[in-house]
Amino acid sequence: MQRIMGMARKAITEYDMIQNGDRVAVGVSGGKDSVALTMALHWLRRFIGIDYEVVAITLDPCFGGVECDYSPLAELFEREGIEYVIKRTNIGRVVFDVREETNPCSLCAKMRRGALHDTAKELGCNKLALGHHKDDAVETFIMNLFDQGRIGCFSPVSYLSRKDLTVIRPLILAEEKEVKQAVRRENFPIIKSSCPVDGHTEREWAKQWVREMEHQKRDIKSQIFGAMRRAHISDW
Repeated sequence: MQRIMGMARKAITEYDMIQNGDRVAVGVSGGKDSVALTMALHWLRRFIGIDYEVVAITLDPCFGGVECDYSPLAELFEREGIEYVIKRTNIGRVVFDVREETNPCSLCAKMRRGALHDTAKELGCNKLALGHHKDDAVETFIMNLFDQGRIGCFSPVSYLSRKDLTVIRPLILAEEKEVKQAVRRENFPIIKSSCPVDGHTEREWAKQWVREMEHQKRDIKSQIFGAMRRAHISDW
């Protein structure tokens, strides 16, 4: 986790993500990225020189009407002294049963974002940290380019004026493989997604595209990411 924490610290400093007195909610899906982010932010508090709080939030979509078991995460966070809130929702039922969406990811993401923003505010948080890393940024850029014909990506720091909430992405400089290795070494518990379309999304297509391009040009991911930073796209 030392390298992940170092990358997070660099991003926090470079993009001025966290200040003294912040109460930072971390959106925890249960996957490797959000778990690594939670632990990195929690452990960084010891030596980063910024006084802030960390609150972990999990929104359970209850896919198939079944509540997911997050007890392994609850045990980890309790052991570490991290405040943890699990909120059960009907997102899964609305997306797949009521609306029967042919493109469920868009509506699901919108509903999850809204619920996460509201829960963060209810808990008195002024920052919301998401586990997007370098690979996510490159894949989002590719998706926007090929699917929508536009140049853009999410920003490392975004202020949501309607919610008075700032969204931050402290893992933005870390690669997915580094996160995966850190989680494996630390033996952190991971909760597998029960989403019916997991692994069959547009993001999975973009991930595969980048992987195939890397066979032809090994550093293409870093080149794209570097170009995004140098061009300051989307307020980077």
